[in-house]
Amino acid sequence: MTAHRPVTTPLCLLLALAAARPARAQQADLATTYRAAADSLIRGATADSAAYERLGRLVDTFGNRLSGSASLEAAIDWVLGQMKADGLENVRGEPVMVPRWVRGAESVDLVKPRAARLVMLGLGGSIGTPKAGITAPVLVVASFEELERRAADAKGKIVLFDTPFTEYSATRRIRTDGPSAAARVGAVACLIRSVASASIRSPHTGQTHYDSTGAKIPAAALSVEDAMMLHRFQDRGEPVVVTLRMGARTLPDAPSRNVVAEIVGREQPDEVVVVGGHIDSWDVGQGAMDDGGGAVAAWESVRLMQRLGLRPRRTVRVVLWTNEENGGRGGNAYAASQAGRMGKHVLAMESDNGVFNPKGYVLAGSDSAAAVVQRVAALLKPINATGVQRVTESPAADITPLAEAGVPAMELDVDGPRYFWYHHTDGDTLDKLDPAEMARCVAAMAVMAYVVADLPEGLGRTTN
Repeated sequence: MTAHRPVTTPLCLLLALAAARPARAQQADLATTYRAAADSLIRGATADSAAYERLGRLVDTFGNRLSGSASLEAAIDWVLGQMKADGLENVRGEPVMVPRWVRGAESVDLVKPRAARLVMLGLGGSIGTPKAGITAPVLVVASFEELERRAADAKGKIVLFDTPFTEYSATRRIRTDGPSAAARVGAVACLIRSVASASIRSPHTGQTHYDSTGAKIPAAALSVEDAMMLHRFQDRGEPVVVTLRMGARTLPDAPSRNVVAEIVGREQPDEVVVVGGHIDSWDVGQGAMDDGGGAVAAWESVRLMQRLGLRPRRTVRVVLWTNEENGGRGGNAYAASQAGRMGKHVLAMESDNGVFNPKGYVLAGSDSAAAVVQRVAALLKPINATGVQRVTESPAADITPLAEAGVPAMELDVDGPRYFWYHHTDGDTLDKLDPAEMARCVAAMAVMAYVVADLPEGLGRTTN
């Protein structure tokens, strides 16, 4: 017989196996404890099109909802009334003073090399033109660097940035910083190629920011197609002249509100999980995708818990922030109101990328928070929304002040390549969303919010 040597296991492997057992046990315990509730929330959210129908009522009735507008305030009144009818607790509007920018009549007309009406939208916060407009030659550049190289050619002209879309955070710098860059080299107005991943001659608006130390010049977005056409004229050596007319103006700040409602925790009501979206939109389209859908999905996730009789240990609070699009006053006001209670916030979750098919979550938080979130996300396997991406900065605008105070911050991660087709355009309407996908978004927000709010221990905070 051949003698067999005893099998030995290295000490490091034994230690690793020992460390893995508690993690596996925690995963099994969480799955065992919360599987029934998670499945109930998923079934409840996906059983019908209630969220989509409520979103339709919101956007069809009130339309777009720019900060400071009557339509925004009427929509907020309606939401508050519906939340009370839903039986949610502590329903309230928390006052916020918001900026009020008015678009006015606007146009861009091509004068040379031929006469044509171009398709445009003024950029939020822009100043207006003189009543007769501004007629001037156009200098087309593709980047800030090209503008610097051609600074001597820009004086007295309308600078057009024809910058192709790459990814949003990089390309939108043309929109936010382009007008002031053009003003610094003596331009009389600024046009940009719309920040869009696709276009059917559909211009995209959005906020611009003026350098406080420099001149302010009128600023507008052209459709992708029109911007490219003007660039081709220039490349052929044909002089380009346009007339820009904008009636834009900024009025005094106006009163608005953050919308707040809760399910009060049964054991630790002073600790809070926040879910939300922003209730305002730009003044084009219906604001259905950005961000009516996210706001309603967050609201419906809390209403669903209430309807199913699921009251977690901690309070779940839905917040529909005002003025995300052109000021961020709602997010800042909420954080300021909670300054003395920031340590009681366990998680802040926002949906602001369209309620397309959910893939999981994007998290800015500690390693311990990520470990818990990954275990909770596993409960979303029935709808394939188990992914967890980690980022180092807040993934969404309204929860940034909370993230900066150390609160774990999360955004719903969705399959959203279509988002920048319609973002900030007249095409942001209800039909761009799918009822079943929106229902799955409600499920993903509800399961994460409920389980985190009910866990015996909270999430680990980030270090600041």
